Amino acid sequence: MGYSTEKLSEEKVFKDPVHRYIHVRDRLIWDLIGTKEFQRLRRIKQLGTTYLTFHGAEHSRFNHSLGVYEIVRRIVDIAFEGRPEWNEEKRLLSLCAALLHDLGHGPFSHSFEKVFDLDHEDFTQAIILGDTEVNEVLSRVEQDFPKRVAEVIAKTSEDKLVVSLISSQIDADRMDYLQRDAYFTGVSYGHFDMERILRVMRPKEDQVVIKQSGMHAVEDYIMSRYQMYWQVYFHPVTRSAEVILTKILHRAKDLYQNNYSFKYNPLHFYSLFKDQLTLEDYLKLDEAVFLYYFQMWQEEEDQILRDLCTRFLNRNLFKYAEFDPAKEYKKLAELSALFVKAEIDPEYYLVVDSSSDLPYDFYRPGEEEERLPIHLLLKNGEVRELSRESEIVDAISGKRRTDHKLYYPADLLEKSPENPYVKQILALLI
Repeated sequence: MGYSTEKLSEEKVFKDPVHRYIHVRDRLIWDLIGTKEFQRLRRIKQLGTTYLTFHGAEHSRFNHSLGVYEIVRRIVDIAFEGRPEWNEEKRLLSLCAALLHDLGHGPFSHSFEKVFDLDHEDFTQAIILGDTEVNEVLSRVEQDFPKRVAEVIAKTSEDKLVVSLISSQIDADRMDYLQRDAYFTGVSYGHFDMERILRVMRPKEDQVVIKQSGMHAVEDYIMSRYQMYWQVYFHPVTRSAEVILTKILHRAKDLYQNNYSFKYNPLHFYSLFKDQLTLEDYLKLDEAVFLYYFQMWQEEEDQILRDLCTRFLNRNLFKYAEFDPAKEYKKLAELSALFVKAEIDPEYYLVVDSSSDLPYDFYRPGEEEERLPIHLLLKNGEVRELSRESEIVDAISGKRRTDHKLYYPADLLEKSPENPYVKQILALLI
């Protein structure tokens, strides 16, 4: 019996608030979970700064990764089992890709990536293919198995059916994070009938399709996703925290590059500031490290770094105003000039933040961006794109919603109400 088919002597289970139990019987999956690179995900929050808006949102990418694995396990072991279109040899590849799909996420991932021009997907590939415990475990299956797993996650694999399980408009990744994030934030928007969707999923050539009888469950899923993005993921308070976090990292990098003498040297950030980040350095970074430095930097001589860190740790966030960049660009320039006169640095204290989402779309010939639409399997065997059958989905297809907010420190302005420049600023903001 080879390593790829080896089973544990007794099934292991993780008690899970979303899926009730996460089942592990394969030795390979159990060994991957035990690697230090996968355990690191316990120290990375799934929703970044959202815990400052929804206090329950403390769950980790470790939780989510196990959840995506469990959904894919149910699909391939239950929904697909015994179907002639499904090749059982793809099972382990699917499970590994599901488990490891978020392996490269960093602390406060999206803000972190934005400042240092990084991509967590690049680090996912590097961890799977590099000199790591994960690579060593995957290589026990076959020498090229890590490469095959990495290609599925990168969406470059020739096996499009397996790719669609973890990366499409109705995949295991989305189905887990919508429910998990709804559970931990305490909102009701992200709930949909996943069990029904799993029952009507079918393997079909290059992607998963949904039986027509399950269309209404898919409509519910798409609307749940829409609501979660605007009520949770793009919440303006969460975005305020992200703005401050981003500015902390910008300020620390700027100070370092201008030879500022830190009281508490940012040793873990040096390779980042020098644009010389190695995989070894990257894997040492987690949110505990970031929060340690933010705690220490509250005592720095630099007033901006000190203030931003104190704001973030104590949740003294920026206020926001609605902003239309197309119509109010002159107003932004005027505000920036007034901030300078009021001795408040607009680079760090006057920030426009934008959020945009496309709840569902389909591929249009001639467009560069490829979208894998959701297909329904009709009773006569024909496959049709979802929006052609669903009036609800047709109504929102291709409709992108964008929101802009202008963030500023209301408390700083309120401390100087008699300042003529502050009066002008407040008049423009209100």
